[in-house]
Amino acid sequence: MDQEKLAKRNLAIMWFANFFIAGSMTMVMPFLSLYIETFGDFSETYVRNWAGWTFAITFLTAFVFSPIWGRIGDKFGRKPILVMMGFGLALSVFLMGFVTSVIQLFLLRLVMGIFAGFISTSQALVSTQTPKGISGRVLGTLQTGTVTGTLMGPLLGGVLADWIGFAETFQYTSVALFLAGLFVLLGLKEYRLDGEKSDKEHYSKREVLQHIITRPMLLMVIIVSMFIQVAHFAVQPILALYVSELNGPANLALISGIAFSITGLGNLLMTRRWGMIADRVGYDKILILLLILAAVVYFPGALVTNVWQLVILRFLLGVTLGGIIPIRMAYMRQVAPIAIQGEILGYNTSLRFLGNVIGPVMGGVVAGYFGIASVFYVTSILLLLCGLALLYTKYKEEQNQSKATLNSKSTY
Repeated sequence: MDQEKLAKRNLAIMWFANFFIAGSMTMVMPFLSLYIETFGDFSETYVRNWAGWTFAITFLTAFVFSPIWGRIGDKFGRKPILVMMGFGLALSVFLMGFVTSVIQLFLLRLVMGIFAGFISTSQALVSTQTPKGISGRVLGTLQTGTVTGTLMGPLLGGVLADWIGFAETFQYTSVALFLAGLFVLLGLKEYRLDGEKSDKEHYSKREVLQHIITRPMLLMVIIVSMFIQVAHFAVQPILALYVSELNGPANLALISGIAFSITGLGNLLMTRRWGMIADRVGYDKILILLLILAAVVYFPGALVTNVWQLVILRFLLGVTLGGIIPIRMAYMRQVAPIAIQGEILGYNTSLRFLGNVIGPVMGGVVAGYFGIASVFYVTSILLLLCGLALLYTKYKEEQNQSKATLNSKSTY
């Protein structure tokens, strides 16, 4: 089988695997706090606190392990890691269906974080098997699998929880995770692109960090990744409360669900298209544009007077955010040697997970002191600053390149 056909087959396998992983990881989110309530007669404050900790601990563990998995993948290949992650997630979630205390659930969520980098590892694998000129389009296509799973997961999880119960839903969810690992084990063939070998095959940890630090634009893209997650997750915990303020208690669960999922729909519609545009125009340019557009769309969320205005803005937010992940990945594909791309993507993923933890905390604090609407102002400013920081870094990088070119010509 030639590399082009193999690449398409691998992309299809990873699309379905990411669909199952993303869907399964989000299936249990809607009823995590409700599951904790079944362990005993707890106060509302106790349940909220533990729901927050059990949610966050997975990201904290993933923050530590993502660069480690990236480095191992660069050295020994990513297929074995993906199989181990799929089966590790499946076992962790399966055992959650048998816990009898919140501490047991917390510990299993902690272990789950060790294996939580499946999607980012799959992105690294597909990235290194994709020619640079079409990496935006291909990674955008892969991202649609994740988005589709994320859209369907909470809905299916809610239906299953009502139908068969919380514990049983965890057990059934583990089957989908097991299937993702099985797809990779039986169907995926890892290979290295012809003509894509690095000058060096092995880099020390110090050399990898040096490569990042000496390239300001790459460093800024990685740092901005964290702040994008902070901005996005700041609104998530208080969105249902905001919907309640705008619309009252009528159909609260349904309308909140629409407000959550409509962002994913916008993301799904545009993620591949943004990747294709960036392949032609430039990844850094489109990334800057999308960050500024996201800031513009976020800002009026604080000024809406009815819930449907909010829903429209959430859809437009999905349209702007849709291209950021694949374009960010495609940019790193351009500037990092093939032998260290996994580790660099691991650092990027690690900071993204950290942003997932900081965002809800920041949003809760800002909403508590200044009101829910103020969270939209803060996130808008944060995204705008990210866009401007990237724009400034790009400008300085181009200036330095121009000076270096002039100096080399004058020396010659």
